[in-house]
Amino acid sequence: MPKVLVSDKLSETAVQIFRDRGVEVDYLPDLGKDKEKLAEVIGQYDGLAIRSATKVTEKLLEQAANLKVIGRAGIGVDNVDIPAASKKGVIVMNTPFGNSVTTAEHAIAMMFAVARQLPEASVSTHAGKWEKNRFMGVELFNKTLGVIGAGNIGSIVIDRALGLHMKVLAYDPFLSEDRAKELGVTKVELDDLQGKSDFITFHVPLTDKTRNILSREAIGKLKKGVRIINCARGGLVDEEALAEALKDGRVAGAAFDVFAVEPATESPLFNLPNVVVTPHLGAATTEAQENVALQVAEQMSDYLLTGAVQNALNMPSVTAEEAAVMGPWIKLAAHLGAFVGQMTDEPIKAINVLYDGVVSEMNLNALNAAVIAGVMKASNPDVNMVSAPVMAKDRGVQVSTTKQDKAGAYEGYVKVTCVTETRERSIAGTVFSDGKPRFIQIRGINVDAEVGSHMLYTRNKDVPGVIGALGMTLGDLGVNIANFTLGRAANGADAIAILYLDEAISDEALATLQNTGKFLQARRLQFEV
Repeated sequence: MPKVLVSDKLSETAVQIFRDRGVEVDYLPDLGKDKEKLAEVIGQYDGLAIRSATKVTEKLLEQAANLKVIGRAGIGVDNVDIPAASKKGVIVMNTPFGNSVTTAEHAIAMMFAVARQLPEASVSTHAGKWEKNRFMGVELFNKTLGVIGAGNIGSIVIDRALGLHMKVLAYDPFLSEDRAKELGVTKVELDDLQGKSDFITFHVPLTDKTRNILSREAIGKLKKGVRIINCARGGLVDEEALAEALKDGRVAGAAFDVFAVEPATESPLFNLPNVVVTPHLGAATTEAQENVALQVAEQMSDYLLTGAVQNALNMPSVTAEEAAVMGPWIKLAAHLGAFVGQMTDEPIKAINVLYDGVVSEMNLNALNAAVIAGVMKASNPDVNMVSAPVMAKDRGVQVSTTKQDKAGAYEGYVKVTCVTETRERSIAGTVFSDGKPRFIQIRGINVDAEVGSHMLYTRNKDVPGVIGALGMTLGDLGVNIANFTLGRAANGADAIAILYLDEAISDEALATLQNTGKFLQARRLQFEV
């Protein structure tokens, strides 16, 4: 009988699910806070069910000799070292959609609170004052709401806002025009949204692209009197610059549930008039906590008893029989998706996948999910193979699959084409006999490129001196080239170079390279290998 440890607080109903399914379970909800004791006992268990209090570190995983699966009741897995878990062969699961409604409702509640100054009015009235004229609010009716991020939670916020008869603008790189029409929103660029909105709410993950998306510069361009709501992630807004804008009246109010540093015991936003703050309560409802607890118990039981995998962050949803054969091809599919995802800045309309030869007879649903997850990870690092197809559908991204018999020099290969309003970008790859994925064609140019953790892609006209300039420039910048692959379409046409670096090239070094004027394109690429 498999054995599970629940080291954080889960509902008794969730714990009973393990027992009813035939899984032995120890419910020790305070153990997650005791790192030493947890490390002493973790070796006894096949599964670990957690919330946010338990920290699953590489050091803890070293003691987890029998651990097969970690289940996080909720979406965030910042407290789990996923690469270390993958190396140990431990599956990490989460419950990505269990608290979507709750988080969306909290954003709407915060918008009401800041529009009508409810917390301050409540404190004043409790104090025996009757300051009716002090708290003059604004209606939400007919106001313009700017939604940054129109995915699962963002689309729920949009639905609720439309029900309040608000006008809704949406910015999301993956939002298509068709999906925007289906949601009933106007799709706009970020600058337009920031300049036209009466309220702005964020529903995006924190990535390199979204960090300080509302920067000091952007705050200076906001519509006067705007109110800012952030129930997504800390770090999306320059809190210090926002505090200054609140003090001088350019911004009329703000409501924050998340902060750049948490727990937030201090912030530039604290103690300012018409600023509503809560301690990361987005998912804190009885229903949401119960939903994610029940889901994680079911998912972990399914895996431990039948081998079925759901909502895994580091393993494809395939059967045990398929995994041995498909593993390298799933890695390839994810790498191909990650390549086009990192190369594409425009909204994606479609992802087309061609399977040739032996791979065309495999589980294409899992392979497609790996491709889509690879594409989406560029903008959402929390995406997995289960949530990626849902996310693509929510954004109106069309995914098509084509199978064909062996048509080339390889026993099988996969070609991924990403379609935007203005272009198509494609890459093909295969798995060699050593089990390692290879890129074999980029932009129609044949190559033989292994996949490295840190890579640099450049495109240039095939003229003398470019490769020398590339090496010299990187050398002057102190960037070490471990290896490289070259390819060209034809003499004098486009040429590409793929460089393998010891570490990720910096923004400054990349800008210097681009400023040489010798390259049509230079892009930093990173892969989980």
